[in-house]
Amino acid sequence: MSLKKQALSGMFWSSMQLFGNQFIGFGVSLILARLLLPSEFGLIAMLGIFVGLANALINSGLTQSLIRSENLDDEDFSTVFYFNLVGSLIIYAIIYFSAPLIAAFYNQDLLTPIVRVYCLTFIINAFSAVQTTRLTKMMDFKTQMKVSVPSLVIGSVVGVAMAYNGYGVWSLVWSSVIQALAATIQLWYWAKWRPLWAFNVEKFKKHFHYGVKLMLSGVLDIIFTNAYTIIIGKFFAPAQVGFYNRANALQMLPVGSISSIITKVSFPLFASIQNDNVRLKNVYKRIMQMVIFLVAPTLILMAVLAEPLFRFLFTEKWLPAVPYFQILSFSGILYPIHSYNLQILNVKGRSDLFLNLEVIKKIIFLVVILVSFQYGIYGLLHGANFVSLVAFFINTHYSGRFLNYSAWQQTKDLLPIIGVAVIAGTIVYFLDEFMTHQGFNDFTRLCLGGFLGSITFIFTAFLLKMSSLTELIDTIKRK
Repeated sequence: MSLKKQALSGMFWSSMQLFGNQFIGFGVSLILARLLLPSEFGLIAMLGIFVGLANALINSGLTQSLIRSENLDDEDFSTVFYFNLVGSLIIYAIIYFSAPLIAAFYNQDLLTPIVRVYCLTFIINAFSAVQTTRLTKMMDFKTQMKVSVPSLVIGSVVGVAMAYNGYGVWSLVWSSVIQALAATIQLWYWAKWRPLWAFNVEKFKKHFHYGVKLMLSGVLDIIFTNAYTIIIGKFFAPAQVGFYNRANALQMLPVGSISSIITKVSFPLFASIQNDNVRLKNVYKRIMQMVIFLVAPTLILMAVLAEPLFRFLFTEKWLPAVPYFQILSFSGILYPIHSYNLQILNVKGRSDLFLNLEVIKKIIFLVVILVSFQYGIYGLLHGANFVSLVAFFINTHYSGRFLNYSAWQQTKDLLPIIGVAVIAGTIVYFLDEFMTHQGFNDFTRLCLGGFLGSITFIFTAFLLKMSSLTELIDTIKRK
């Protein structure tokens, strides 16, 4: 199979997996948002930093090293498998005994048993991380879809049933544990790979040398990404954490869906052409433009229609999350750009530069968060947007040096798309103001606003002959 066909096939099955997961997950979240309180979602959100840190430490970037490395054998995969497994056991033991301290920090006693049960997912996921990595390296996303969708269904059924029967926050905990267990069992069945009884020290050193820098970068990113949850959870009520988490989750729904589909395919794709800079630049540019073409109008229209959207989906009790969502939408547009720029550093083997950039960005982040915290939650959110903008220019500058594709060139390629999305959003804003004054219900506001915004964006892109629209149409026709 040619590289292009392999990429298109991978993107198709990755899309099926992501959209299937998002459709089911979003539907379940709507049900749970009605059955549970914002404070109960807030308790789970407080664990985000510990879950993220554990996953970063367990994987240590070794799985990414496996994806980008050539001439691997079963010893490579087995070595990483055993390292991940032992690491997960050690980290779980540390978190198990630290659970009372975590609960005391947030002044939430219930967090002690929640942490101890929820974090069992570390060990469960460690059993299947290498199986998933092998499938990704082979760009076998069809098998991954056959695993992830049923697992999500099983976990969701457990979560909804428990929530309906009054188990509260525990419905979220056991839903995650059961989903992880179901996925691991299926991966062992479908992946058809078993670890050897072998641990090669030299191979471990090779992968660890590359991966440790990504691990440290990941640790930094997790700490600072979850800084808002930590601060809000420490100084505000759990319900405020729930509102922030709900706003961030909804903002990441289109961003995560679209960028994750392409990211899963793009990293092994970039890795396969890492030595051809001309080809790599061309593929990178087209992918980045395509993602922004899909993400920018979606987020801007959702931000404009945020009030009827939240009330229609989650009911009145979630309306305090609306301004959080609208502010976060700006950084959501930039999120995939950060991801693809940093991928270039990874495929070029420059995990050292990746780490250095993360340290610089986190120092800037720390200064901004210390200043913005004085202005409350809204100050923190606006500060996050500022940091995201600074990070954009830092990331694009250094990745651009490898591709001869500067930050300014990338900006010029993306601004027209974002500009057209803003025009569409502005038109929808005035339409929604008119509908509000005329007493239209939320469903009508969403349908008419979404339709007019989409048509305006697509029609303007057609008039401007944007290449991303042409490529999107061609991709759909091929499928």
